[in-house]
Amino acid sequence: MKLITRLPIALVLGLLLLAVPAQPTLSQPAASQLAIPETDDGLPGSGPIRRYDWFRKLWSERRSTWAQRVERDRHALVFLGDSITQGWGDDMGNSFPGVKVANRGISGDTTRGVLIRLEQDVLALQPSGVVLLIGTNDLEEGAEPETIAANLKLILAKLKAHNAKMPVVLCQVFPSAESKQRPADQIKRLNQLYAAAVKGDAQVTLIETWLLFANSQGDARPEEFPDLLHPNQAGYAKWAAALRPILATLGFLETEPEDFTPEPGFVRLFNGRDLTGWGYRPTSESDIQTAKNWQARDPNAAAWPVVTRAVNFDGKTASDDGRYVAKNGRLIVTTPPEGRRIQTLWTTREFPKDFILKLEFRATPNADSGVFIRQPQLQCRDYLLAGPYKQLKQYKPQEWNEIVVTVKGGEAHATCNGEVLEAAMKLPETGPIGLEGDRGQMEYRRIRVRELP
Repeated sequence: MKLITRLPIALVLGLLLLAVPAQPTLSQPAASQLAIPETDDGLPGSGPIRRYDWFRKLWSERRSTWAQRVERDRHALVFLGDSITQGWGDDMGNSFPGVKVANRGISGDTTRGVLIRLEQDVLALQPSGVVLLIGTNDLEEGAEPETIAANLKLILAKLKAHNAKMPVVLCQVFPSAESKQRPADQIKRLNQLYAAAVKGDAQVTLIETWLLFANSQGDARPEEFPDLLHPNQAGYAKWAAALRPILATLGFLETEPEDFTPEPGFVRLFNGRDLTGWGYRPTSESDIQTAKNWQARDPNAAAWPVVTRAVNFDGKTASDDGRYVAKNGRLIVTTPPEGRRIQTLWTTREFPKDFILKLEFRATPNADSGVFIRQPQLQCRDYLLAGPYKQLKQYKPQEWNEIVVTVKGGEAHATCNGEVLEAAMKLPETGPIGLEGDRGQMEYRRIRVRELP
């Protein structure tokens, strides 16, 4: 009788697996799917698709690399765009510590290119959010702003269809120069169309990054854009600073409650947790008439909701309309979907005695707000861009700044980081303290008051 040699089961299974051809995984598209389509036939959108040899190579290489790490980048905050985004690096220069990020920028890309690759490069990741900057290369290729904006609408529609709750941050197209085939008037027109495309859309937050970087002629500054197109380290730092307040509001950054104790004698007007002690007051007749006159003569006038009865938000973390939000020690005046919306949150108590008011604020680029002292308004804005105090030396853009208001004998003396804003602002005998919202995002914290003897 012959003896049958028995091979170990593990070895047999291994030999069988070697004989089976490898199958592509669902997360790894075929190489042909990652290449630039040879023609425009059947492709979404309109306008330029680049097909230069260098671009074909770069497009395929970057997309092939990303296809290998879909699982690693799943649920990341995706930065989507062209060379400006690509140049920030895989970890976005470590500008957002603790945030899982994925860079999906391809140098030279256009809005139509982004539209074509959106499904595999972005949506496959099931992103937690998207930061989008795109459109400058379309202009170099001769596309009209209207064509570019139409592609943007398609991109946003796909993002929204994928996840109706996923936050999208849309950055205005950065300034460049006419010598780069990107004249200021074309970029401004494009940004106007971008703003119109997202007006009324609460899922998309628009950031005014063009004004942040443009010089008096509307072009890029060489000290931040050495080639008048791509930011250097200083430029990227400004972009990161502009994004951080928005990302904090969206829950990506500054996720822990702030531990703050007022100085002796001071009482907190904002407890850091909710809107207790704050509410809406009925809109005055004069404000109603002002709004009507403004809106009648200007189709782009700010929205100005009318409040018919007083309401307080004690115990609530947000106003009923979501404009004011308490989050981790910050009282946030959120970016209005309309672009501009004038509203004021008031303390439910009034202040007839002399007092010292202290607070800190942080503004996104060109944000417009105000602090009402017994009703008269002290302008509180992104001062260097929005004014009126454009000559301040100590103001820190997109960082926290301190305002101190001393009220004595019917006048207010106000400073920002020690510099005088108003030396003797006239006030009525009593009234509440209010925080206005107009455009952009404003944040306030450490709001406290000490009554004087």
